[in-house]
Amino acid sequence: MRLIPSLLAVLAALVALPAAAQEIVGAPIQGGIGFQPAATELARDLQWLDGVINVIIIAIVILVTVLLAYAAVRYTRRSNPNPAKFTHNSPLEIAWTIVPILILVFIGANSLPILFKQQEFPEGEINIKVTGYQWYWGYEYTDHDFQFDSYMIGAPATGGDNRFTPEVEAQLIEAGYSRDEFLLATDTAVVVPVNKIVVMTVTGADVIHSWTIPAFGVKQDAVPGRLAQLWFKAEKEGIYFGQCSELCGQSHAYMPITVKVVSEAEYQDWLDGAIEEYAGTPRVRQVASAE
Repeated sequence: MRLIPSLLAVLAALVALPAAAQEIVGAPIQGGIGFQPAATELARDLQWLDGVINVIIIAIVILVTVLLAYAAVRYTRRSNPNPAKFTHNSPLEIAWTIVPILILVFIGANSLPILFKQQEFPEGEINIKVTGYQWYWGYEYTDHDFQFDSYMIGAPATGGDNRFTPEVEAQLIEAGYSRDEFLLATDTAVVVPVNKIVVMTVTGADVIHSWTIPAFGVKQDAVPGRLAQLWFKAEKEGIYFGQCSELCGQSHAYMPITVKVVSEAEYQDWLDGAIEEYAGTPRVRQVASAE
């Protein structure tokens, strides 16, 4: 009986070869400890700031460790039988007060502009409303009045039970993915054009969820009864994965996010198909002048 699902998976792979051409850029790596490749200016800023702060932290740890080791060796009872009697050292106390202040000012001067850049929203060229549900995401392209739901491939809504089976593998291959994308890929992805400003309005329908794409450097809680926003401008075409990042119940681990960044032409083709499929408002087409 297992032969039939395997044959179906092979057949689906042959059918889906054109769909698999898009590169998977933003995905977790087994055993990885670093960031995903930054695909937006926001992500580059965050990764740079993280690196700078890590350098400062490591330098402080090394300095303190060296001082502790020196004091432990230099000022033992054997090597220093008559300890000094002073109670304070004014220059040293001034130094260890001023230096941390300067460090904090430096961190603040570099982190606040990055924070403001995240929270000062430009005018969106693409506007999407995101709603978190237990346990899937709903997307509404508000510029064209259509919406769809996005479920993990292998979730009950797609005919699975959150386990990897030959049937689920066939679904993944048919959608242009591989078994490595199980728990990451969704049956319907968010599609956006490259180098366009996307503004997302995020909310929750039941409990608190959190929408995030690590490669974009964005994360926003989806709180029931409240509207929050995030924005990004993806600079590289490809497929990016995220995950609900707020513990939201039993199937929290099976609530992934898939975003496909495509060219402008591909996006317009997808948009026309999505408007037709989901009964949205047709886009305004630019008609060349006859003059």
